[in-house]
Amino acid sequence: MSETGSQTLVNPKTGDLAFKIFSFESVNHFDHVQRLGYYTMILVRTGRGKLKADFSAHHFSENSLVCFSPFQPFMLETGDTIKGWCIHFHPDFFRIQKHHQETACNGILFNNIYNPPLFHMDFSGTEKLLSVVESMRIEISNPGLSQYDLLKSQLKIFLITASRIKLNRNPNTAAGYTVKHPLILQNLKIAIEKNFKSKHSASDYAGLLHISPKALARICKQYFHKTLTDLIAERIVIEAKRGLYLTSKSVKEIAWELGYEDEHYFSRFFKRNAEISPQYYRDTIGFAKAEGLLSAEVFSGVSAN
Repeated sequence: MSETGSQTLVNPKTGDLAFKIFSFESVNHFDHVQRLGYYTMILVRTGRGKLKADFSAHHFSENSLVCFSPFQPFMLETGDTIKGWCIHFHPDFFRIQKHHQETACNGILFNNIYNPPLFHMDFSGTEKLLSVVESMRIEISNPGLSQYDLLKSQLKIFLITASRIKLNRNPNTAAGYTVKHPLILQNLKIAIEKNFKSKHSASDYAGLLHISPKALARICKQYFHKTLTDLIAERIVIEAKRGLYLTSKSVKEIAWELGYEDEHYFSRFFKRNAEISPQYYRDTIGFAKAEGLLSAEVFSGVSAN
């Protein structure tokens, strides 16, 4: 059986998933490409295999946490027995950008183009996360007063705990590089952050760093397992998604702010890298309305799957 004990909190106005938690006992649930319209966290208790995400492949093993942003393509491959827990949550249920100062998960667990979307823990780290998983499982199985608020608080604890564990194991995670990386990669990250809205080609950054395009491409491939073009595109798409989700700006306005004068060219670029159109992303994920969250009552329905 690939999925057991599944419980889902739904948005009764749209019928969309708000929060879901379930255990799994095989890789069947993740053995094909996933492009889900919500955040996904997979806590692997036992088993090992290969994770394919975006443009890269990584190895996972027991005591691993794998994290994906909405519509980030991924799949797991393994010939081993794999067991663990999976958590899905919609951006409207918990907005990681809004709670960034409290959880620090945006850029550590999610939306970090320089680090793999997973990390390995020791047994004690896994046990800490499992204790929060058990609290969420019990709460969603027994609906009561202020269930939405309590589940949201428990999810926040999970995100904070996971971010702490990852940072303790690698203090440089938030910076997007490790101490073993050459200085050129630190400078590349700074250059991309400063210029991704105006400079879109790999040769632009090679020029800024005074290095040949071939040499920079080789270093990127060696340390990030991605091309420089991939890194630039991912950073632009992350910013575009933020604009589509957090604001009511038109696609044309967002394209212009990201250095694209042609809205249609930008839409093709976005679809090529995110595999969905900007408008579909907005329609599915939504955007901030009146600077406020949807009311807690919106997420009052619970279903068992």
